[in-house]
Amino acid sequence: MYAPNASPSRQTMAVVFESPTHLALRELTLVEPTATDVVVTMQYSGISTGTEKLLFTGRMPPFPGLGYPLVPGYEGVGIVHEAGADSGRQVGDVVYVPGSKGFTEARGLFGGQAAQVVVPGVRTIALADHLGERGALFALAATAHHCLEPDPARHLYRLPQLVVGHGALGRLIARLCVLYGAPPPTVWETNPVRMTGARGYQVLHPDDDPNTSYRVICDVSGADGILDQLIARLVPGGEIVLGGFYSEPVSFAFPPAFLREARIRVAAQWKEADLRAITEFANSGRLDLDGLITHREPASRAADAYATAFGDPTCVKMILDWRAA
Repeated sequence: MYAPNASPSRQTMAVVFESPTHLALRELTLVEPTATDVVVTMQYSGISTGTEKLLFTGRMPPFPGLGYPLVPGYEGVGIVHEAGADSGRQVGDVVYVPGSKGFTEARGLFGGQAAQVVVPGVRTIALADHLGERGALFALAATAHHCLEPDPARHLYRLPQLVVGHGALGRLIARLCVLYGAPPPTVWETNPVRMTGARGYQVLHPDDDPNTSYRVICDVSGADGILDQLIARLVPGGEIVLGGFYSEPVSFAFPPAFLREARIRVAAQWKEADLRAITEFANSGRLDLDGLITHREPASRAADAYATAFGDPTCVKMILDWRAA
């Protein structure tokens, strides 16, 4: 029992990873909310093909709190059903939910894939009415923003001119570069089914790109052994940003990197400043989030949804619809 103060009367349906590769949709008990918490009835949640896939396959590197059974998910949109007196929210607010830890029979890692969640009100973000299911993209967009270091004083020098990978994260990075007023980046993609969907930038197969003078390259493909290929495309003093997740050791041949004095930067989890920027961009409509959600399934078909999200290359982003749950 992770929260012995929970009330057995509060029940919710949730996606549960019982153990690696074993997924179930079952009823769980919610913890009792405090005065600073809100109870959110979920409408939509996104499936992460990064973090959630690692949790599902059992390949997530060990970290404090990791264990099974667990409820995944940190990309949710819902309506505040109950609001504690000190939560800062009101009943009826439409909010982005970055997950929760409020279950008794399972760990909340990251706890957003459920019909209802208990979460501190301060962790939720008010969403503009026009966003709907696209509000579930906030975490991914914040991750994309964290890969960038916009610096107007340096004429946007650190924004990438090349993005590697045209999945949802790569598309968001490219769109953010355009939003910041940088020259549209080139995006590399090797899978033909993912080469469509560009908005204001071009998508090329690496073999069709002759450019060898990129100042900043952002890789979100997570492909093993890609660094040597990218280093060969840098100008002297250029930078490679690793925004993907690499399951194998990352290595590269030293002499070409030495000759270019290549810089390598790792972009990890988004920070609050990234989420604030995305909130402003998305709520105002300045950041285009259309066309990123390609697949949808009712929560009752969660197993099929996860199989599609993890295995179908045409699936850029899968959304679970909780409204019937």
